[in-house]
Amino acid sequence: MFDSGRGGEAVASRLRELLPGSDVITADDAANVPYGSRSDEEVERLTAEGVKPLLDAGCDAVVLACNTATAAAIDHLRRDIPAIPFVGLEPMVKPAAAMSRSGVIAVCATPATLRSGRYQRLKDAWAPQTRVLEPDCSAWAAAVEREGPEVVDLAPLVEEVRDSGADVVVLACTHYHWLKERIEAQLAAELPERGVTVLEPSDAVAGQVARVLGSPPRSGL
Repeated sequence: MFDSGRGGEAVASRLRELLPGSDVITADDAANVPYGSRSDEEVERLTAEGVKPLLDAGCDAVVLACNTATAAAIDHLRRDIPAIPFVGLEPMVKPAAAMSRSGVIAVCATPATLRSGRYQRLKDAWAPQTRVLEPDCSAWAAAVEREGPEVVDLAPLVEEVRDSGADVVVLACTHYHWLKERIEAQLAAELPERGVTVLEPSDAVAGQVARVLGSPPRSGL
């Protein structure tokens, strides 16, 4: 499991629960975190360098636990290293649009993910009739990495969700996974009647890794 910083540990811990027969090891690039404000070319280069310890360790599959790294680098890694399955993370636009009752969803992502062609294709394919909010979360990853999730001010997100009618929030950066419980609690307190759902992809990633490795996950995904 590779991530730019500590965000990947949230996904790795969930994979260890769901895939108890697999050894899940992690690598990060804490020296260069966050990736979300960097150019695609820089993210591609840093990701290629960052996964080398996992390749040297003989991993059977490599998860890019970073939406920004996935958007910028996974196609190049799959082309350059075809013998290793690379599993990426993408914003959960498809399930969010499908489950939304109001037709409004919020995607919390880094600037690099939001401008990526991969993300635009997801919206075009799965949310053409859905209003997709993109709150300013540009400072979240650095704050979580350097100071901890408790310092992130969630009030602007809660206000935007409240005022827009959104009923699904997508966390499209693994650093944001550390904020999930706080976001759910604040939305439940502010909008108890709406029942806002907060999505993150750990279980979906575990299911894909299980399919790649031929090892059924504990949950039966």
